[in-house]
Amino acid sequence: MKHSLCAAVLAIFFPAAAQADALLNQARQIFQPLPAVMASPDNPVTPAKVALGHALFFDPRISLDGTVSCARCHQPALYGTDGLAKSIGVKDRLNPRNAPTVFNAALEFAAHWRGDRKNVEDQATQALVGPPSFGEPGYEAAMAKLKSIPGYKEMFAQAFPGVSNPVTPQNWGLAIGAYERTLVTPAPFDAYLKGDTKALNPRAKAGLQKFISYGCIACHNGVDVGGGSFQKFGVLEDYWKATGSREIDKGRFDVTHNPADLYVFKVPSLRNVAMTPPYFHDGSVATLPQAVRIMAKVQLGRTLTDTEVSDIVAFLDSLTGKLPKNFMASPVLPPAPFTPAKP
Repeated sequence: MKHSLCAAVLAIFFPAAAQADALLNQARQIFQPLPAVMASPDNPVTPAKVALGHALFFDPRISLDGTVSCARCHQPALYGTDGLAKSIGVKDRLNPRNAPTVFNAALEFAAHWRGDRKNVEDQATQALVGPPSFGEPGYEAAMAKLKSIPGYKEMFAQAFPGVSNPVTPQNWGLAIGAYERTLVTPAPFDAYLKGDTKALNPRAKAGLQKFISYGCIACHNGVDVGGGSFQKFGVLEDYWKATGSREIDKGRFDVTHNPADLYVFKVPSLRNVAMTPPYFHDGSVATLPQAVRIMAKVQLGRTLTDTEVSDIVAFLDSLTGKLPKNFMASPVLPPAPFTPAKP
C-alpha cells in the first residue's frame, strides 16, 4: 500500500521519471536480456568443443571445391553476414535466400528462413551436403577430408573423449554448434533491460515505445527480439509488391505443402539488424528505414511518418552489440597435404 502511494506521488511530481519506469517495466514483460552463453542440454559447451568448432567454422577445405566455409556467408567484418542479397556457395552456386547473422542464432526456435533445420547443429551438419553450401556429394566425402588432416583427428578426440571414431557428421555439427552458442552480442538494450535507463537515448526510448504500441512485438519479442515463431509475410498486402522482389518465394509452404504455410517464414531476430543489410529473406530491401516502412505497411497496415521511422530505427540501433572476441579473427587451422580441387 505504501509502495503504491509513493509511486502515485512520484508520478504526480516527476511524470517523466514515472513514464520512464513504466516503459522499462513494460519492456521487461516482453523482452529478456541475452544470456552469457546460449547453452543447450543436448550439446554441452566445452572449451575443446568450442575450439574445434571455431576452426571448422572458418575452414574452407572441407567443401567440394575448397572455397566455402561457414565464414564465407557469416563474416566478422559484416556482423556475421555476407552483405549479399543471396549467398554464393560452392562453384558459385546461388543460395535461394539471404544469409542471416550467425550472432545469437542459437536462441532461435528453428534454423533457416523456412524453419527446415532444427537448430544450429542441424544446420551445420546438413550444410555439408547442401548443393549451394559445401556441396559435398555425401557425408563420407566430407569426413574423408577431415580425417586426412592430422590435426583434426586430435582435436575431435579432445572434444569427444572416449569415442572410438569421433570424426562424424554429427560431431561436426555439435562442434560448430557449440562454437556458435558462444557468439552472444550483448547490446545497450540489454543494459537497459537490466536497469540502466541511460543506456537508451531519448529517441531510442521513443522508438521502443512505438515498437511496443504499434504491435511490432506480436512477432518480435523475447530474448532475441524475434526468432520464436513462423508468420506470414504480407498479412495485409502481397509482400513482393511492397519490396519489389523479383521472384515470389512461397516460404514454408514448399516444406510442408500446407496451404496455411503459403508465404510463411520464420520471424527473424532483430538483434544487430542495423548492421546486417540487405533485408528480408530475398535481400530485396537495401536500407533499414525502408524495411521498417514496409513491415509497418504490409504487416500492420500502418503508414509511418519520417519521425516514427527515425525513432524506431534508433531503437533498433540499440540492439547492436559488440563483436564476440572469438569471432573477430579467424583461427590458425591445422595444416593438411595439398590436394588440388576437382574442376
